[in-house]
Amino acid sequence: MKIPQLKKKPEIKTCHDSTWEDNYSWIHQSDILEVLKDSKKLNLEVRKYLEEENAFTDFHLSDTKNIQKELFKEIKGRIKLDDESLPYKDLKYEYWTKTTSQGNYSIKLRKKIGSNNIEEIWNGDEEKEKLNVEYFGIGDLEVSFNDNYLGYSLDTKGSEYYTIYIRDIYSKKLVTEKIEETSGGITFSLDDNFIFYSKLDENHRPRKIYRHKIGTASKYDQLIFEEKSEAFTVGIGLSSDEKYFFITSSDHNTSEQYYFNADEKEPKPKLIKKRKKGILYSVNSWDGNFYNHTNEDAEDFKIDIAEDLEKQDWKKFIPAKEEVLIGGLTFLNNWIIRSETSDALDKLFVMNISTKKEEELLFSNENIYVPGISLIQKDKNTDEIYLGYSSPKTQSRVYSYNLRTKEKKLVKEQEIPSGHDPEDYIVERINCKSHDGRMVPLTITRHKDTKLDGSANLLLYGYGSYGSSMSPSFSSTRLSLINREIIWVTAHIRGGMERGMKWWKEGKLLNKKNTFEDYIASAKYLIENKYTSKGKIIGMGGSAGGLLMGAVVNQAPELFLGIIMAVPFVDSLTTNLDHSLPLTIGEFDEFGNAKDNEDHFDYIYSYAPYNNINKMDYPHMFITTSLSDNRVLFDEPAKFTAKLREYKTDNNLLLLKTEMNAGHGGKSGRDGGIEEIALDYAFALKITEKI
Repeated sequence: MKIPQLKKKPEIKTCHDSTWEDNYSWIHQSDILEVLKDSKKLNLEVRKYLEEENAFTDFHLSDTKNIQKELFKEIKGRIKLDDESLPYKDLKYEYWTKTTSQGNYSIKLRKKIGSNNIEEIWNGDEEKEKLNVEYFGIGDLEVSFNDNYLGYSLDTKGSEYYTIYIRDIYSKKLVTEKIEETSGGITFSLDDNFIFYSKLDENHRPRKIYRHKIGTASKYDQLIFEEKSEAFTVGIGLSSDEKYFFITSSDHNTSEQYYFNADEKEPKPKLIKKRKKGILYSVNSWDGNFYNHTNEDAEDFKIDIAEDLEKQDWKKFIPAKEEVLIGGLTFLNNWIIRSETSDALDKLFVMNISTKKEEELLFSNENIYVPGISLIQKDKNTDEIYLGYSSPKTQSRVYSYNLRTKEKKLVKEQEIPSGHDPEDYIVERINCKSHDGRMVPLTITRHKDTKLDGSANLLLYGYGSYGSSMSPSFSSTRLSLINREIIWVTAHIRGGMERGMKWWKEGKLLNKKNTFEDYIASAKYLIENKYTSKGKIIGMGGSAGGLLMGAVVNQAPELFLGIIMAVPFVDSLTTNLDHSLPLTIGEFDEFGNAKDNEDHFDYIYSYAPYNNINKMDYPHMFITTSLSDNRVLFDEPAKFTAKLREYKTDNNLLLLKTEMNAGHGGKSGRDGGIEEIALDYAFALKITEKI
């Protein structure tokens, strides 16, 4: 089949006295945000190219159709399709969700406490059918405080422009006209008269908070807060004691909060503390006190306590710890539960409020796992919580746990219908030395029968941006590769916060290359220690993890058999230079500002995947993107693919797959998600010759 060719239309670009040629910049449309809303506005020549690439991919993966079906059946077979969540007791009702074998979306149910009469208040599949759309993304699904209304937000393109609807639960009729172009979040007032939401500006940034009176036209909505900085985005939420609404304005690195009383007739948000570059803080209220979770004078965060936001007489509550990330608080009348993270592992602690004694909540005899808690009921006068955990080899288990007596009872275990024995798998946590001596944690999961003699293929997953930590949780989908003797390794590289804020700072801005060096060092360690061999590794990452994949494949292609990159951020210099795009300005503290800072320009240029493609052999590559993705525009992977075709000197597979009706998260619905995973894994099995 003929290899797709994107027409070259050379453009000379300049910045800070540097000049470079971009043959494919023409595919970026000036009205790209309008294209995200309506794909019919896409340049027809570009559409033709994307369709040709899709046909080319289908042709070269035609021999994987059977394994795709097998993988789909396998992965779906590990999911209990007819399932129900644990109930949560509100004041009058118990709420829970269920899924069915026929459906792709959840159903929300409720019953009055003490009653057996079950009401269905939301059915995602029915709602999708009503709208007659291919893509169906649910942003928020909220019940009002008095149980009268259901608020929900929908995205029918994948572009994350959410429309809000408010429905009377009893009559099932809409009680307010739809509110369009929102960020999707819905916050009800305590009296059921209003909702608060954030509106997207012309650059898809939520910078305004509105109050909408239920039953009125949205044109009458009241603007209660506006963020002036283009770098900051806003959100609103209710305090734990339901006494205050807090408005948070932030970028990745700095935050500022405002508050107003929950019963305020005309909300007038008051500033808590003026923003200060590099300082993050988040205030909550409970039982007459305010709690401030902040990194001010505490790199890895601390929690302070005060009785008054006017005086702000903050006192130490939870002190900072070096390279231990202090998490937030969950409140009950007699208990305060908190989290912390160190060495890429999470821990939970509980404090008895009356005695001030704190102890760790222990879950399992496993060394590597992810703990979690959730509340059983809205009434905080209880000692009972849901306590759960999972590990790379053990499916999720949830217990009813009494904080006072320490009694626990298993109430739900993730069922794997096709069967699963955790003892068939081995999980290891090791540390490998990076280029500068820093030790990088690796979580390794393999089948017990997989040999460690260098013969095994290995999938090395990485992300390393925005301070996002990769938790070692259970994934039933990965078993399809692990059971075929492909070792799965998650590299907890710098750019995340697995080892605190410093771990993040050492992987961003002018330290960004540490992220790539950590990943390459991880690959070399795994080769040296016979987990795999050179040319047997499959690199995998998505979004900013796609940036990682693009950078490392340019630096060390010989290490890899193949690369799988989803919605990859590979034309990072071009995007950074375009301040009109939704995420660019808000990410200056993550990647830098190439347009206004020459040092930042030079640094980004030196690693940006698109700008550093070389004439050399590349491994097999499978690249996926979505036409309506507003976070990483489809033109980035499209340009990257076109340039790779021009430069690479090998005959390995280079495949680009564009979902024409999806966004950053790919296809919607349960089956859609499984189909995408099956396709990725089929590519992996094809290049490892396991089909």
